[in-house]
Amino acid sequence: MFFVVNKYLIPKGFRGLTVFPFVFLKFRVDKDNVVFVNHERIHLRQQTELLILPFFVWYFLEYLFNLLKYNNKNHAYRNISFEREAYNNEADLEYLKKRKLFGFWKYLFLNKV
Repeated sequence: MFFVVNKYLIPKGFRGLTVFPFVFLKFRVDKDNVVFVNHERIHLRQQTELLILPFFVWYFLEYLFNLLKYNNKNHAYRNISFEREAYNNEADLEYLKKRKLFGFWKYLFLNKV
């Protein structure tokens, strides 16, 4: 995992963006935020499981589907299965050690936010 700090690369309203093997950060201080870094590490694992490009296709399609469903950008984003897994487990610093392969899968079917 490589950190790149650049406030201009991060979309408005976000603090970070992960594109394997890089984690782009808006603020340098987030490199030391263990919960935030764990959230981004979960995304790195998801991306490697899906061989990177399919991850982004799936992510985008799920976002579009959610946007049609909720008609709200924030709800659409928060209900992407990859984000739900990352947000639900970001505080568990041992999560990636015990996470099952394709752990995001169950978040497709759990109750939405």
